[in-house]
Amino acid sequence: MDKVVVPEWVESLFPFYTFDSIQSLYGSANLPIGQSSTALVAIAGGKGIFKAGDRSGEIAEGSIILLPPCSEAALIADRLQPLHAYTLSIGSMEPKQLAEGMMRKSDIASNSEVRFFPCEPEMAALVEELYVHRSPESEARHVRNQIVFHQLVLMLLERQHSREAASLQPSMERSLAYLENQYSGRMTRDALAEIAGVSSSHYSILFKQLTGFSFNEYLSRLRVHRAKELLLSGSGTLREIALRVGYKDEFYFSRRFKQQTGMPPSAYNRMPLRRAAVMLTPYASHLLLLGLEPAVLISDNSEYVNAEGVQQPQAMLFIHADSSVEQVRSALLAHDIELIIADSRHLDEHGLHAAQLRVAAPIAEIPWMGVGWKEHLRLIAQVVRRAEQAERWLAEFEEEEQAARARIQHSGAAGETITIVVVKPDKLLVYGARNVGYVLYSSLGLQPPAKIKQEMNRLGEQFHSIPIEISQLADYAGDRIMVIVFPDVKGSTAHSEAVLGSSYWEELPAVRRNRVHFLEKDDWVPYNPVSIRLQLRRAEALFTGNQ
Repeated sequence: MDKVVVPEWVESLFPFYTFDSIQSLYGSANLPIGQSSTALVAIAGGKGIFKAGDRSGEIAEGSIILLPPCSEAALIADRLQPLHAYTLSIGSMEPKQLAEGMMRKSDIASNSEVRFFPCEPEMAALVEELYVHRSPESEARHVRNQIVFHQLVLMLLERQHSREAASLQPSMERSLAYLENQYSGRMTRDALAEIAGVSSSHYSILFKQLTGFSFNEYLSRLRVHRAKELLLSGSGTLREIALRVGYKDEFYFSRRFKQQTGMPPSAYNRMPLRRAAVMLTPYASHLLLLGLEPAVLISDNSEYVNAEGVQQPQAMLFIHADSSVEQVRSALLAHDIELIIADSRHLDEHGLHAAQLRVAAPIAEIPWMGVGWKEHLRLIAQVVRRAEQAERWLAEFEEEEQAARARIQHSGAAGETITIVVVKPDKLLVYGARNVGYVLYSSLGLQPPAKIKQEMNRLGEQFHSIPIEISQLADYAGDRIMVIVFPDVKGSTAHSEAVLGSSYWEELPAVRRNRVHFLEKDDWVPYNPVSIRLQLRRAEALFTGNQ
């Protein structure tokens, strides 16, 4: 019987959208709406207003209202122009393969706010088509209904995302950016209102609508969260921290800190941390290893480590790293995040600057390229108060490293130089001290090519790789070559033929002696404790022949 291979990485899955029911409403008075699931209301004719909680607006033919689950609303018709509306109940369903992955959040089915789109006649027409054909006369019409419904969902998602991207008024955005960067100085509402070009009283209204906080609440959160960052890093006395974040002395700072957090500053570093967000998939793996599931993962992919001995996430929310600041900030606030773990360089690359996210939670800076994976684990464990757990794991791993290194000394690889060649669609690299290079050169003590060793001695674990031309392959050729090919966006590896089919490649001694190993990217590139341990075991099996 073939052995079932469990993938090290599992991709989370989006739910399937379903439309559970559709109804037609018509009247010249009050039309109440109450649904247990998300409801889309499309106005097919007439005029009036809608009211849903504290939201209201004028409606006419083509207006669309998206209501969150278990909400109540009313359509109030103009007496001279009765309203005709359709209500479409939208649900979601888990994919059958969910056992191999975790459900991702549905932007529509999990919507918690009333969304109003004043003029969307194309969307309203699609809803009307669904109503007209609600009892399909053929399977072809049934399939057509599914297509129409998903066209509607796609349009709704696109409208929602484009609106969020353009939600900030430029003048208010300028004032908010000023506050987020200058909060430690003397800050007044009048000064910010002047930047925004509105009156002080109107600024207060706009500020609350935009951020969900009053000016004073927002300022206090920025200062207290920055203070938490300084407390985590041990940067100064209470008095020094108070002055750095904008308070006149440590006593006033302590009162404001306790007012917001329920504890004095001196107790902060002793309190257990339960709800963290991470920017970078490997950092999520560090937390899972420490037994703490990230509440939010901000990443450019939705994969997470799936290996023995690591708890699997149950409710981790994925947010794409290219989401808007408003989307990310809103999710962090909604999930009561206590700490954001990130490298500021990665935040900046995606336009998610620390100053813009600090109102949601303090940010623990963990440099990605500045240190290696062991130090990543130690730093993360320290800020989440699990340092002893991290040291126990590292001690066990280092014993495993030493044992594997001793066994490798009896293999043919012990006296060889090993080159790691990585072929990407747009570049050719030779790897150094990180990723699989850590396992081969540091864990197992195997020898890199001379030029790679020189860079490793100079830069240590900060040396990731060096780009080369095909003509330079001979300068880095080892007795044995490990090859990793990264596919392009379409999944093709045809670009590797330019390297592997070249005369420069074919003339390498390792290629001529058939001492080339092709490695899977997903098995050998991830850089986190769990993946490194798995790579160590794979490497030992590869070089000792015990696969």
